[in-house]
Amino acid sequence: MSDQPFALYRLGDEGAGVRDIRERLLATGDLRDDAGIDVYDESVRTAVRSFQQRRGLIADGVVGPHTWVALDGARWRLGDRVLSHTPGHMLQGDDVSELQQRVLALGFSPGRVDGVFGPDTEHAVRQFQRGVGLPADGTVGPETLRAFADLSRSVSGGSPHALRERELVRRSGHSLTGRTIVLDPGHGGEEHGARANGLSEADVTLDLARRIEGRLSAIGVTVVFTRAAGTCPDELERADVANRAGADVLLSLHCDSTDHPEASGVATFFYGQDRFGAWSAVGEHLADLVQREVVARTGLADCRSHARSWTILQRSSMPSIRLEAGYLTHPSDAARLADPAFRDTLAEAVVVALQRMYLGEDDTNATGVLRLGDLRRYMASGAGTD
Repeated sequence: MSDQPFALYRLGDEGAGVRDIRERLLATGDLRDDAGIDVYDESVRTAVRSFQQRRGLIADGVVGPHTWVALDGARWRLGDRVLSHTPGHMLQGDDVSELQQRVLALGFSPGRVDGVFGPDTEHAVRQFQRGVGLPADGTVGPETLRAFADLSRSVSGGSPHALRERELVRRSGHSLTGRTIVLDPGHGGEEHGARANGLSEADVTLDLARRIEGRLSAIGVTVVFTRAAGTCPDELERADVANRAGADVLLSLHCDSTDHPEASGVATFFYGQDRFGAWSAVGEHLADLVQREVVARTGLADCRSHARSWTILQRSSMPSIRLEAGYLTHPSDAARLADPAFRDTLAEAVVVALQRMYLGEDDTNATGVLRLGDLRRYMASGAGTD
């Protein structure tokens, strides 16, 4: 199973892959009783949903790529294996998350606590090793683990990464001008995403991204797209685009759908995992700002902001959010999303929310009242520069 992580497993499936899933669910405590069969039955689906809920995944009871990576990573505890950074084949798991928490608590920044042993985590390990007189090879083996065990926590009272993230935004200035924003229109190419009421999610999100791009470009923002009309990169590739661009913010655009036609409204998502205290404080703040601006300007039902550990949020190194801008399966939401004027309103809400994030304590405006003209006058006045 570990050699085929993109397999999809659901109720009724059988075979060795299901056996691997059952074993991992038993290890996590989500599956209480092993019936000794290789069948994806109702007990497995319930256990998968329980695991997904705890890990900030979509609780659909299906083991797809994201759920499999999380399940596979849940079997590791710090010390179970030697940890090191290998470009192109980065180790991922709960042991990496625990390691990142340890070095962060000792004052060495691994970047975000995301469970991925990347270059930032390797750098933090090297710094720690130098500090305790070990060879600074960036590899977490028995000697480094013993050094961790000999030290107590030196940081308390909040998340050092969250404090650092907020401070970086504060110091970067109040203006959007000169920043790089990555827009990620969901799906693309032959992958249309949700399709209902005559609309395709891939088309709606690309059009919305272009409207946001036009408004950002007009105030001096560099905009990078993760895809063109005919392409559909996976989530890791999209995050890599943002990382290579040195983006200040990544905004992923989607529309929702469901088998229940009465479901409607807008929701936003940011990176967070309660289990490890992993949280993007700025991402949460931006998600809240976008959510409030969209609801205030459109009257869409408020489905609130939520923490998730989706790959694009986890693997992007900057504050990242995902906007679900209404349900294509809801007749009223779909009718509004089909209206170009409504998409303009959504675009303006997003741009104003982005600017409000950088205003920080200087933002005294009520939600839903700022307009793009106000932003342009603000930039022209010089007030948006430090």
